[in-house]
Amino acid sequence: MTIRLAGILIGLAFTAVLLLWSLVPGVLNFSLPEEAEYEAFYEPNVAPEGGFSFEGPLGKWDNQQLQRGYQVYKEVCAACHGLKYVAFRNLGELGYNEAEVRALAAEWQIGDIDAKDGSDIERAGLPTDMFPEPYANVVEARAFNNNAVPPDLSLMAKARPDGTHYIYSLMIGYTEPDPEDQAESPEFETPSGLYFNEHFHNINIAMPPPLTDGVVSYSDGTEATTEQMAQDIAAFLTWTAEPQLVKRKQMGWFIIIFLIFATGLAYLSKKQVWADKKKK
Repeated sequence: MTIRLAGILIGLAFTAVLLLWSLVPGVLNFSLPEEAEYEAFYEPNVAPEGGFSFEGPLGKWDNQQLQRGYQVYKEVCAACHGLKYVAFRNLGELGYNEAEVRALAAEWQIGDIDAKDGSDIERAGLPTDMFPEPYANVVEARAFNNNAVPPDLSLMAKARPDGTHYIYSLMIGYTEPDPEDQAESPEFETPSGLYFNEHFHNINIAMPPPLTDGVVSYSDGTEATTEQMAQDIAAFLTWTAEPQLVKRKQMGWFIIIFLIFATGLAYLSKKQVWADKKKK
């Protein structure tokens, strides 16, 4: 009797959960305000044709692409955005040798203190240095960017949902409003000092279009189209956010194989231990 009663109670509880699961979203949708007018212009993230080399369970970094992405960051993004959690020595993971890392670091100016008199100086970067901040403080950053503070890009690919595709989409999302959407939302406009971007969450963004065809001359001869540069910088910023991404996948495969092997051993051991206990 007790078991039957418990079964009935569990069934009722399960039914109640399913009922709430089906009704609550509808109630919330009904009670929430209508979507903002700009949401009619929003387009979800897109992926480049062919995707990224590091995607999927067997994905690997494309060092040539990461090096191109670093070049885009240095020549375009670094004017406004920092990489405060990345050190120059980490560039060795992109395929650069030790001498090349030292040379790349030396291309940057790092704020320091003179050991003799304690005055502020600037010196060439060292592999042990972190990437420098583009602005001295938040006030300066706001003054140069229409009162907006450009975010640090070190962890941007993890800070945004679907971060890699978000970055790629944002870079290519500077377009003009669709005429049909504009007709449906005639009151929508892009204020002065902002820019229309169909992949940005509220459409109007303070950052001017950073990429245009040919703004970078790739050292490996790759044609620097907007789409190519967007793909390269997205890959580079994925690496800065998750430098162990590929190694983690490789370790995952090792663990899966080990668990399959261990499960097989456990099953055979169980068969051996209980062989003489089974009824003939």
